[in-house]
Amino acid sequence: MRATLSLIRNRMDRFGIALSGLCLVHCVAGIFLVAMLGLGGSWLLDPTFHRVGLSLAVAIGVLTIGLGVMRHRQIAPLIVAAIGLTFMVAGILVEHGPWEAGLTIPGVIGVAIAHVMNLRHA
Repeated sequence: MRATLSLIRNRMDRFGIALSGLCLVHCVAGIFLVAMLGLGGSWLLDPTFHRVGLSLAVAIGVLTIGLGVMRHRQIAPLIVAAIGLTFMVAGILVEHGPWEAGLTIPGVIGVAIAHVMNLRHA
């Protein structure tokens, strides 16, 4: 049972890393495609898409990093995640646009780093 829970936590951390990476690619590629090429603005930069995606990423981050910290008792991933999640939640709360991207990008990088730390301590 314990091995199964560890496997699930590891997979969730890996999913969190992948989701953070996809979010980062989406932010950077979305800005480039819309600003430089004028492509995909109606759906790539849709505020609802961002709010739902960020909310999902925040929930996964809180759950997986929290479970990992409870298991391995290392506080560093929690601190890094808290900073990243704060940026991400701020990105959800601000108006859609450059401020949102400016808060989201460092947030997802911080949370991805926390997921990696979580995996290393597991």
